[in-house]
Amino acid sequence: MSAKKADQKKTLRVKQVRSGIGCPRGMRETLKALGLGKMHRVTERPDTKEVRGMIARIPHLVEVVE
Repeated sequence: MSAKKADQKKTLRVKQVRSGIGCPRGMRETLKALGLGKMHRVTERPDTKEVRGMIARIPHLVEVVE
């Protein structure tokens, strides 16, 4: 793999679109693990299977901004 490809790691921009209030504790903790917690916040996370799994657990609370 060339050095250019190693430097261009894929990332996902995750935006919180709904509140975690009233959700089970695990969902609120997943929001926190993604670096979210307040409405309309956006964080950038590496595109890994772990991050995609966290997003899959709370698809109704977040959206992936491309």
